[in-house]
Amino acid sequence: MTIDFELLYSFLGKLIIFVAILIIILFILSIIFGRILPKKGIVIFPKFSLFLIDTFYSSFKTIAKLLKLDEHLIDNISIQTRNNINKKKFKEIPASDTLIFLPHCLRHRNCPATLQKNGVNCTCCGLCSIGFIKKKAEPKGYKTYIVPGSSFVKKIVMENKFKAVIGVACHEDLNMMMMLLSDFCPQGILLKKTGCYETRVEVSEILKLINTKN
Repeated sequence: MTIDFELLYSFLGKLIIFVAILIIILFILSIIFGRILPKKGIVIFPKFSLFLIDTFYSSFKTIAKLLKLDEHLIDNISIQTRNNINKKKFKEIPASDTLIFLPHCLRHRNCPATLQKNGVNCTCCGLCSIGFIKKKAEPKGYKTYIVPGSSFVKKIVMENKFKAVIGVACHEDLNMMMMLLSDFCPQGILLKKTGCYETRVEVSEILKLINTKN
């Protein structure tokens, strides 16, 4: 049996074009369902929108970049949509079953805390907002971790029993964490200022979230 390579190449070319067009259509649908309609107060198919973003994340990010759209557009849609979907169930889960992940970049440059196996061991020295957040969260039953990367998050997740999680990070890191922990009613809060150290978060947003539980 001989193979007609010309026919095969033609078929593959058409298939690639079809897939590319399909991904672009799905990208447009994600923008409509996850960004445009919610701004008008209309929320439909949020889980479908999340499924598309989770499945075609890298492709959607590439398309957004090629179109010179907001570099955080896809992450923002994913974070906000997942927050909205999980909001009600998150409130019903006790604080004692909820983990809080704070990024180590919130630390002050003169932070005296040391890095240990479960992240940074905050001493609540008062130089940054981490200690203040810990003092508000832990008496309620929350477990708070200051992590330098996703490898620490994965380790902590494996060593703890929990049902919900609060995460604070920059756009891409927060979205990746929420995808990773999508089965645990994640609620995400974006950093107001990003960087390697002395980043900032709206502390009132964290307090509002941790106070939603009884």
